[in-house]
This record gives sequence, C-alpha cells and structure tokens, in this order.
Amino acid sequence: MEVQQGPGWRFGLDPARHPYSVLIGGADWAAEFSPHEAAALHQAAQRLHGQWLAIRDQLMPEEQISLDTECGALWAELEGSAQAVALRFVLQPQGPGRALEGEWSVEATQALVAVLAQAAQLQHWP
Repeated sequence: MEVQQGPGWRFGLDPARHPYSVLIGGADWAAEFSPHEAAALHQAAQRLHGQWLAIRDQLMPEEQISLDTECGALWAELEGSAQAVALRFVLQPQGPGRALEGEWSVEATQALVAVLAQAAQLQHWP
C-alpha cells in the first residue's frame, strides 16, 4: 500500500485488501473504507467545497458558516469561515456494517479534498 500523507491527513490505496481497500485518516485516527464509501466521501467533500468556494467571497471576515450534505449513508459537514474550513463526516451504513466518524483540521481539509479528487480520477469513482 502506498500512503500519501501530510500534516493532519493520510490516504492510501491497496486494491488487494478487499472489501476495504482505501485507507483514510486524520491527525489521530485512520480507518479502512470500501471504494464505494470513499467515493461517497469524495462526492460529499467536492459538493461542500464547491458550495463554499461559491459563497466565500460574500462572507464577512468574522462570519462563521456550516454547510452539510448527505451522500447515501454518509453525512458530511464543512465548517469555518471565508478563509478556511474544516471537514468532518459520519458514516452509518444500514445493516451489519461498521460505523465511522472522523474529521480534519482547517489545515488538512484542503489537502484531503485534493487527494480525494485525484484518487477519484485514477480509480474512476463517481
């Protein structure tokens, strides 16, 4: 497994590890995701990041915002200001699956959103 990482985030892919072939982590945690779960996180992060980019020029410097979305069993939220935002998620699949919850700092969120987009292109995630 090749792992990319930076301050407060970690990402790795290992297709041989079925069904949880994607490693995603934050400053003090890491979890293995299925490709479908990782794609849902990517979709949610891209949607929220796009919404934030569209409105951030309209925000006052001291104004705080919170944007959230659901993508199947995954709920995600961006929270912050016009300058930067932090991402967090909760994954609660139906049935006998495991649940996950995690977050990234303001400093790590931008890098994680970028690496998820890159992985989505390479892995042909939706």
